[in-house]
Amino acid sequence: MTAEGFLEGRRLQMARGVLLQCIMGGYPPARFYGSDDGDLALTADPRQIHRLPWSSQPRALAICDADELSGESSRLSTRGQLKEVIARYAARGLAPVVATELEFFVFAPNTDPTQPFQPPLGLDGRREDGHSAFSVSSNNGLRPFFSEVYACMAALGLPRDTFMHEMGVSQFEINLLHGDPLLLADQTFLFKHLLKEVALKHGLTVVCMAKPLAHTPGSSMHIHQSLVESASGRNVFSDEAGEPTAIFRHFIGGLQAGMAHFTALFAPNVNSYQRLCHPYASPNNACWSHDNRAAGLRIPASSPVARRVENRLPGADANPYLAIAASLAAGLHGIENELEPTPAIQGEFAVPDSLSLPCTLHAALERLKRSQLAKELFGNEFVEGYVASKTMELTSFFDEITPWERRVLAAQA
Repeated sequence: MTAEGFLEGRRLQMARGVLLQCIMGGYPPARFYGSDDGDLALTADPRQIHRLPWSSQPRALAICDADELSGESSRLSTRGQLKEVIARYAARGLAPVVATELEFFVFAPNTDPTQPFQPPLGLDGRREDGHSAFSVSSNNGLRPFFSEVYACMAALGLPRDTFMHEMGVSQFEINLLHGDPLLLADQTFLFKHLLKEVALKHGLTVVCMAKPLAHTPGSSMHIHQSLVESASGRNVFSDEAGEPTAIFRHFIGGLQAGMAHFTALFAPNVNSYQRLCHPYASPNNACWSHDNRAAGLRIPASSPVARRVENRLPGADANPYLAIAASLAAGLHGIENELEPTPAIQGEFAVPDSLSLPCTLHAALERLKRSQLAKELFGNEFVEGYVASKTMELTSFFDEITPWERRVLAAQA
């Protein structure tokens, strides 16, 4: 809308069904979002109105809440779902603290989607071949791109912690500073949008698919979580002696109980499960461990004041609002019901059947559809609408025959 209209307080409305639009552009049947497909009001968060520094023309972006015209938050809004989870913690005198680690690939333009992605040409005229993990080399020629990324982050108020070249070819990771879950979800969303826009200016393509390259690690969005007392700011995962507390155990127990139910929220696309096929870098399990990256739930080595739980299941393709909401809701479920976790695992281990997770989008959606826990925490309307939208996407995928099928199966008798 125009700046004048926005500053005048003109209300912006949008059809409810847009919140269930699938990634191909279609919609599930209207019964999933109200047969009338009435309007929602988009209410701008005054803390999240940003002038876009990469735009050559004056332009701003406002992150909005999707509210029913009667005033309450729409149950179909993932940002609204996260705010509701945070409010449930606040009612117990607790405040979650989260941080996200986002991985992504930077590629040359890919005008033919039937062809694999390629890294950009480096300063020496060659493409990176995968030997640059954790390297400080700038031979890839991406310094101008990242310089503008950093400048735009500063302009948008996105503080960054660490940044590195990851294990994949032309793959990178940025760690955002820990803080309020809603703020971190907003920042993660803004950062992904920023990356895509700045890349286009530099003739590049940023890809946040979970697994864009074969034989290469995928991209995650690990979520680090701790809880503090709202009044004192004390980390309730550690007691006065620095030892783990019952709340810490119950939080892990809740995550273990909920991860299979919520896998479709952490891994929302067909491609998400390509990433999860790699058992080490992307553990598809609900085991927990002290500093073991093979576990889906990892307790990083830290001081007692920084004790936290890292959920390693979400991919870079996950909706940050929904992934954080699901992870925190599972932890709160464990606290409310005093769930005890299984024993921690260390070293090499076999995943028990009870802690294995769905390994395809179809299986994950079936688990979510049957989940009474998901419906209790997020409501029938959201769960049924989400499953309907994602089922459309899965059906669209199965409507195509892949090059692998033509290459391998066509010659079979």
